[in-house]
Parts: sequence; C-alpha cells; structure tokens
Amino acid sequence: QVHLVESGGGLVQPGGSLRLSCAASGFTLDYYAIGWFRQAPGKEREGISCINTSDGNTYYTDSVKGRFTISRDNAKNTVYLQMNSLNPEDTAVYYCVADSLWCDDEADYWGQGTQVTVSS
Repeated sequence: QVHLVESGGGLVQPGGSLRLSCAASGFTLDYYAIGWFRQAPGKEREGISCINTSDGNTYYTDSVKGRFTISRDNAKNTVYLQMNSLNPEDTAVYYCVADSLWCDDEADYWGQGTQVTVSS
C-alpha cells in the first residue's frame, strides 16, 4: 500500500527554521517527481516546490525562493524541505506529493499534511 507520511511541522517564531520530511512507503521515489504543496486558511492550495527524478531539476514558487530548499534521499526513500527565514505568511498545512511526471494538482500520491505555524 502506498503512503506518504510528512513530519517536522510545528510552531516556530518568525525568522526561524523548520525541516519537513516526507517518507514514502509502498513505492520507490527514484522514479517519481516529489514535492510540496501548502494550503493556508482561506486560501487555495499552492505548489511550492518540486524535484524531478531524471536530472534533479528543482522548482520553487517565487514566495519561497532563496528561503526553502528541497532535497531527496533515495536510499531512505525520503524527501525533505528545509525552510528558513519563516514568516507568518508561511503558516499553512504542508502536503507532500509524488507523481510519475511532475508535482501538480493531479499528482498520483498525497500525504496527510503537517501543520506549520509561524507566530511570535
């Protein structure tokens, strides 16, 4: 059975950092693009980062460029999102996704989400 399980969310002060992890089971990440979406209260879900499998190309939405870094450890079947310089606008539920082609709204697999709250 396929699962994506996120961890690492929590409460952090503005300017702080968090690292999210997404552990995959039931399939091998080597052959998938994997990334992160988030949804803030009252806002639409947005794709914020993706890393593909073939050449390691990465994508970041403008609002997180220079602050967030996506990485993958195929040996651990895990993807990470290092989030630095967090601000209250980053408060959202963060979802891990995996897809055979790219990370979009129609991605094959979704995690259950992990809450990130940035507040003083």
